Amino acid sequence: MPRLFLTVFTLLFATAAAAQDWPTKQVHLVVPFSAGGFADSSTRAISERLSARLGQPVVIENRVGASGNIGAEAVAKAVPDGHTLLIGFDGAMVINPHVFARMPVDTLRDFAPVTKLGDAAVIACAHPSVPAKDLRELIALAKAKPGTLSYGTSGTGGTPHLVGEMINQRAGTDFLHIPYKGGSQAVGDAVGGQIPLVFTAIASAGQFIRAGKLKALGITSTARVAALPDVPTFIESGLPDFVVNSWIGVFAPVKTPRPVVQRLQREIAAVLKDPAVKERFAVLGIEPVGNTPEEYEAQVRADFALWEGVVKKAKIRIE
Repeated sequence: MPRLFLTVFTLLFATAAAAQDWPTKQVHLVVPFSAGGFADSSTRAISERLSARLGQPVVIENRVGASGNIGAEAVAKAVPDGHTLLIGFDGAMVINPHVFARMPVDTLRDFAPVTKLGDAAVIACAHPSVPAKDLRELIALAKAKPGTLSYGTSGTGGTPHLVGEMINQRAGTDFLHIPYKGGSQAVGDAVGGQIPLVFTAIASAGQFIRAGKLKALGITSTARVAALPDVPTFIESGLPDFVVNSWIGVFAPVKTPRPVVQRLQREIAAVLKDPAVKERFAVLGIEPVGNTPEEYEAQVRADFALWEGVVKKAKIRIE
């Protein structure tokens, strides 16, 4: 028994010491999307300050492809020592597994959630010519003319796409989805009048809303946002409990030592409290979070189950 106790104590001490020594080299944050997007911009907002706290360079790598699956696979196969991390987007982590016929990774098996960087609501916008001033009127218009209103999004299986599907399922509408290769392209076509509606992030549409080139009809947050205080929530518009936050967070390979994960969470949470970071997140339409690994894992699992039901009912599939 004493020998067993000594062995366990030695292992625990070694693990804790490793966490204190970490990082011993530069830390790579793999962003599985292109530069300039929602995930990339929020990562760059924290990287410099995180580097200062860790005492090592924090390098951002954009590994683009397969709706985030390529970057996710690279991190899942990386050495689990805390030096290679994934910037996980809800679309890639909890929607892709239900949309893609084949997945190179298993979100619930291959990753250790570290912390959620922040939440960003989806906003429903319309070209000024659409005769609806809010979501309630838009739903009435869609029911009066079923199958005639289309909405653009950043792509099939993304959170904005599934928000549209949830509206169809809960309100009995028949909005038609038009996938684009990026949110900015969808917004551009809505501004130009090529499509009547676009569901996107505040960061993508905010400037056009303020300029009067798009009408903001509703937002999926629990309460109105400071950046656009006149835009009602989906709940206010007659869709009870309709809250969808498109989140972004940090994941480590599953076998990363727990003390390393915990220290990383503490450092990121401290960075997210920095006034300059909070200001940058506000511009991007992101509410900073920085929750514990346990809290983040609970949400990942809950959202995984939520989107599974929506995807199955909508019969969305990417072969």
